[in-house]
Amino acid sequence: MDDLPDQLVWDILSRVKKNVDRNSASLACKRIYKLDNEQRQCMRVGCGLDPANQALTLLCNRFPNLEKVEITYAGWMSKLGKQLDDQGLVILANNCPSLTALTLSYCTFITDLGLRHLASCSKLSALKLNFTPRITGCGILSLVVGCKNLTILHLIRCLNVTSVEWLEYIGKLETLEDLSIKNCRALGEGDLIKLGSSWRKLKRLQFEVDANYRYMKVYDRLAVDRWQKQWIPCESMLELSLVNCIISPGRGLACVLGKCKNLEKLHLDMCVGVRDSDIIGLAKKSSKLRSISVRVPSDFSLPLLMNNPLRLTDESLRALAQNCPMLESVRISFSDGEFPSFSSFTQNGILNLIQMCPIRELALDHVYSFNDSGMEALCSAHYLETLELVRCQEISDEGLQLVGQFPRLCTLRLKRCLGVTDAGLYPLSGTDKLDFLAVEDCPQISERGVQGAARSVSFRQDLSWMY
Repeated sequence: MDDLPDQLVWDILSRVKKNVDRNSASLACKRIYKLDNEQRQCMRVGCGLDPANQALTLLCNRFPNLEKVEITYAGWMSKLGKQLDDQGLVILANNCPSLTALTLSYCTFITDLGLRHLASCSKLSALKLNFTPRITGCGILSLVVGCKNLTILHLIRCLNVTSVEWLEYIGKLETLEDLSIKNCRALGEGDLIKLGSSWRKLKRLQFEVDANYRYMKVYDRLAVDRWQKQWIPCESMLELSLVNCIISPGRGLACVLGKCKNLEKLHLDMCVGVRDSDIIGLAKKSSKLRSISVRVPSDFSLPLLMNNPLRLTDESLRALAQNCPMLESVRISFSDGEFPSFSSFTQNGILNLIQMCPIRELALDHVYSFNDSGMEALCSAHYLETLELVRCQEISDEGLQLVGQFPRLCTLRLKRCLGVTDAGLYPLSGTDKLDFLAVEDCPQISERGVQGAARSVSFRQDLSWMY
């Protein structure tokens, strides 16, 4: 090793990806130790950082070229020592000139003052905050004013972020490409209008409302009214995920759905107010759509928009089948309160989608309309590689035995399906048809029954969900 040039040793170290292996290699000799310190660009620390500020100082001095830092205190207890505080962010700002990405999780001692110190990190382009309860909108505003190259911003369970001036400011910068706001109780659908012209650059949006705190409350009816009917430029949007949101006809998030002409991935989970016309409009615009996941709310969800039909039907699936030739991943599920007779999507609609699009991955959850005849139809699904069936109680052994006839299926997942038994899997035994089989909480399938049904099997049995 002593005869190798630094550049070659540098290249060798760059191919070692696991931190534990890099740490072991760095102990081989002082030369590798020094080169590893210079090359290390990522660091993840947490509860073992004690005393926090002193230990972080030593790490920053040892690794002067850090670009990505993650600090997480998941599972922290007071006996593990004091958490990192605002002074720790001062240490990062002063000792990590190359810092581009920072993640803070469960850092309950961090306040707005700490974020203000980070404003001096001019290269910072990605910030992710997960349960930092002392952070407010003022702290985020001070950071985005200083970090004008911010392209990724994730806020998860930041309960005290109430002010939205930071949204308006970052909207004017037009740099944001990835925005995720999840379970931030004071931020609603109406606040997204503050993004303004930044919608034009946004490639990924995840917006999730805290269902336990404010979903379906009276003032949420007014949130959607803040958005007037207007043009929302979303030409760059590639991924859109909306959870527990209210979709108002012709405005707000409904406008977003209809303008994403380059959208590749869509996730709608328990979104009240989504209509056939919204999905049809999206399908006609988003011919590049590759993945769609829809979880339909229960019929007993509070009808906020009484004058509009809330139920999605096969018309939506038909529009997707006709306009999205690249669609390859479909997940359809109904909430626990859904009655079988009220299911919005029928088996015919689902099968029509599979027949017209190159569906490689299909997941059905609580879809009672899908039965053995649906399984028989899948025998002609030439692209289907992965099938997941969750709480599909109309499927029996007769339908499950047809899996061996699916042309390209290699992965099968069964979860909480009451109508299937060991007999349904028996024809697969020893055939090597499946690469992977996972069975979870199916009361009539035993661990012995899955053995030999695939090259790799996973079995779990917990029947507490039935009682």
